[in-house]
Formats: sequence, C-alpha cells, structure tokens
Amino acid sequence: MASADLRAELECSVCLNIYTDPVNLKCGHNFCRECIGRVLDTQRWSGGYSCPGCREKFQKRPALHRNITLRNIVENFLSAQPDKEESGVLCTYCIHAPVPAVKSCLHCEASLCDNHLRVHSKSPEHVLCDPTTSLENRKCSVHKELLKYYCSLDSACICVSCRLDGEHRGHQVETLYEASEKKKMKLGNVLQKLMTEREETEKRVQSLEEHRRKVQGEAAGDTEKVSALFRMFRRRLEDLKTRVLSEISGREERISISVVEMIRELEIKKDELSRKMRDIEELCNMTDPLTVL
Repeated sequence: MASADLRAELECSVCLNIYTDPVNLKCGHNFCRECIGRVLDTQRWSGGYSCPGCREKFQKRPALHRNITLRNIVENFLSAQPDKEESGVLCTYCIHAPVPAVKSCLHCEASLCDNHLRVHSKSPEHVLCDPTTSLENRKCSVHKELLKYYCSLDSACICVSCRLDGEHRGHQVETLYEASEKKKMKLGNVLQKLMTEREETEKRVQSLEEHRRKVQGEAAGDTEKVSALFRMFRRRLEDLKTRVLSEISGREERISISVVEMIRELEIKKDELSRKMRDIEELCNMTDPLTVL
C-alpha cells in the first residue's frame, strides 16, 4: 500500500488528521479518543448517541475500546515518514518537482502549495482545509457530495442530499460555518468558565499553601517548645537523681561509721569478758583453797 493510501486509512474522520490514541465503537469505526469524546459530549442532550461514521444509534453512551493494533500501525507509519514533509501531502499541480502542500481544496479535490494557493479561486464553493490525501472524508459516505451542513439533532455533518432527501430531512440544520461559530462560542464560554475556575483553584491552592506553611511554622515552634521543656525536665531529673543518690550515699556512710564504732566497742568488751572468763577458769581449776580464796 502506498504511503498516501495508508495515510488516508489512518486519518480520523472527525479531525481528518492521523489518529491520536485511537479507539473504536461497537460498530467497528475508529476515532481519536478526544475527537469521539467531544462528539459524544455534544450528543448527550439529544436523547441518544450515534456513530459519526455509520450513524448507528446507541441508547447509552458507548464505551470506548482502545485499538492497540491501530495505534502501533500509526506509530510505525509516523516513524517512517521523512522529516522534510511534515504533512506528507504534496501539491497536486507541481508535476515537475514534489512540493509540500499547505492547503487542500475540497471542491477541486486537490492539494495546493503556497504558489498555487495564491492564484486559487476565492469563491465560497472552494472550501480549503489542512493538507490531506483523504478528501473522501470531507464528502458524504452515502451521496459522495461535499459536506456543507451540520445536523444538530444527530450531531453529524451532512451534504445537500442528506438535508433534502436523506434521513436528516426535517431536522434542524445549519451550515458548517454557522455550526462551527456556535461551537466556538460555546467553547469560548466553557473556556472562560474553565479559566475562572482555574484562577479560583490557583487562589485556593495558594491559600492552602500559605495555610500549610503556617501550620508547618506553628508545628516547628511547638516542637521546639516541647523539646526545650523535656530538656529542662531531663536536667531537673538528673539534678534530683544526683541529690537523692548523694543523700543515700551519705546516710550509708554515716550508718556504716556508727556500726563500725559499735562493733569496735563490742569487740573490746568481748575481749575483756574473755580475759575475765580465763581468770575465773584458772581459779576454778586450782586445788589450793587458800589460793582460790
């Protein structure tokens, strides 16, 4: 398959660019996750959902299944593209040398470089878009006519035949430009709300950061106070311990001295008693009464 043909197969039918994070619906059609997400968001108030490709309807918001195989094909395709051709689309009219296109005309079904774009018709039917080889995606898959209108009921781009004779007949229809401007206005309002919400969030974050720093400062101060208090308690306990141990040691020393003195006196008394006992025993052992008396 040629590079241009392969690129056409790898383009999302919503944004008309190479798939980014491709996902598919139950009907089998593939889209960029962000593109199909936006389409489904616009359909949620219409009472149902439908595929932008085949119009198959879903009662509930369809689940998005990641297409890993398609993602790998896209990555391999992009990695094989030369850097000098960012879009990969060449000018249709530059037949002597390949020149990158800057725009594609849906009416002419041709891609244009800068030089050919300057002389290109400026009439309304010549609709310009970003360079693409998949011009068929800009046409109705049923009638093969240029997509010019937008059906707000089905959230789908349609052609003239779809509007007059097709399934969108009688629906609220507007031009793509009108629908795009309304969408831009809505997106502008959403953007403004998001910016306001972001600013409020940033203020809230700043407030919480200040509160966090204040709490951290208070906690650091309390920690230092408690640490100092416990250091003081430890010093006092050490002093009290020293005094109590000193008193115990002093009392022991005093008692020991007193006991030693008493023992010394008792030893002296014991020696005296022993001496008297020996004298008496000697007298008791004498046989001479005169000596005893």
